[in-house]
Amino acid sequence: MFTVQDALAAASRPVPPAAGTRARHVLVVGGGGALGAAVLEQLLSGRRYSRVGVLAQPALQPALRGLLPVVDDDAALAVFQPDTALIVFDRERHANGRDAAFVRPEPAGLLPLARRLHGHGVRTLLVVVPHSPALLPDALKFGLATLDEAAVAALGYERLIFMRMAQAGATSNTPGLAPPQRLAAWMLRQLHFMVPQSEQPVRAATVARVACELVLQLSQAAPGTRVLPADVLARAAQGVDVAELVGAWLAGRALPGGVATRRRW
Repeated sequence: MFTVQDALAAASRPVPPAAGTRARHVLVVGGGGALGAAVLEQLLSGRRYSRVGVLAQPALQPALRGLLPVVDDDAALAVFQPDTALIVFDRERHANGRDAAFVRPEPAGLLPLARRLHGHGVRTLLVVVPHSPALLPDALKFGLATLDEAAVAALGYERLIFMRMAQAGATSNTPGLAPPQRLAAWMLRQLHFMVPQSEQPVRAATVARVACELVLQLSQAAPGTRVLPADVLARAAQGVDVAELVGAWLAGRALPGGVATRRRW
């Protein structure tokens, strides 16, 4: 006889991966900030991965169902056994100390962090950055502009993707300028808010959707290192089906809407 206890036990069992995909242990490094939170929510929605972990401080009590906190030490990483990782760079928020519970990566530490993850069995890596550089502090902005992508690519990842910022992101500080020059610089910065919506930096939720769709489809893609161009994210923000868009880009086909694909390496 099928009892209530049987029903509860069945509901608590992990959902098997869909046909054609293999079970994955996905680890997020950088779960704080608006972008990190959006990435975690997208990974957990639909329960399409066998395990979703986030590198965190020992005291973290996750509020999201299915999220596993992974302490930032080699023993915990060995237990979790990640095969896929997302390194998410974002500015720090001060919302009731929430972001302090997550390990926050710094651009200067990308190479040693990528080397460490590779040593723990990660073979698919996504490096995700915000696409609103005007909102970033200068230290993070300049650090992201000088990421040593080639050195990370040389570590031997089977599949590696860098998601670049949509804009160059000039500094907002103008030390040493005369008052008229400071006024001119301020007026030029305001023009950013007058450009069409299609040319605005992509929202964190859209970046997260694309990143998580990449994680889902990468197991079927050819190995290699790729750089996701800003026009792919812009197309996703305009209502194009994200799964179709990511599949076309990974396969090297023309993107929905006639946008040309571009790759590196």
